[in-house]
Amino acid sequence: MSISIVVNLASGELAEGLPLELLSDGAPIAKTTVDEAGRAFFDIVASGGRLAVRVDRSQSDQS
Repeated sequence: MSISIVVNLASGELAEGLPLELLSDGAPIAKTTVDEAGRAFFDIVASGGRLAVRVDRSQSDQS
């Protein structure tokens, strides 16, 4: 199964390079980054769980 999303930041800043995680029932199942057009893509095996996306803070700058 392929999932694509468009990421728009409330600040209007470009989201390119933002690391994301796809969760199934709260557990991470895939990672990706936002491309130059603000899109992110996940290719996964359908699991039937409840899906959610969050910023992968383990990959974010800690400055």
